[in-house]
Amino acid sequence: MDLVFIYGPPGVGKLTVARELARLTGYKVFHNHLSIACAESVFDFGTRPFGKIVDTIRMAVFEEAAREGVSLVFTFVYACPEDTPFVERVCEVVEGGGGRVCLVRLVCDRESLERRLPHPERAAVGKIASLDTLREVTARYDIFSPVPGRESLSIDNTEIPPDEVARRIIAHYHLPSA
Repeated sequence: MDLVFIYGPPGVGKLTVARELARLTGYKVFHNHLSIACAESVFDFGTRPFGKIVDTIRMAVFEEAAREGVSLVFTFVYACPEDTPFVERVCEVVEGGGGRVCLVRLVCDRESLERRLPHPERAAVGKIASLDTLREVTARYDIFSPVPGRESLSIDNTEIPPDEVARRIIAHYHLPSA
């Protein structure tokens, strides 16, 4: 079981790349907002019960996927160092179940990020779609650093289309083609 863990700032193209990677490999996409949408239907965003439900859903999916040998592509906005314990728990669950975690960090230049972010379809699915919100998040959290202590494939996709990014991930991690 492979878990391709794609992380980077909002608007960098994580889900677009994840879908392309899934198309090319046959892996399933378990993107960040699936667990968020589920928890948010009952609890307010950012509350203790909201966080507990999001974490429970994610870890249950990773555990079961590892147990069943189902390869996944997961997307996440990683904040350093706050989210490092979460990443480590995910790695422990997947690797403990005999799987492999392939960390992929997507970046792009600031101008591209600010151009990509404010699209109505992002807001429609509860993603950050406001430049003001992005600025608030970047002032509060380090969402541009790599996960410490683990190798990440870093790809600047400013000028690279999603299918090429996916092909680079496949080549780097020797993933199967569908």
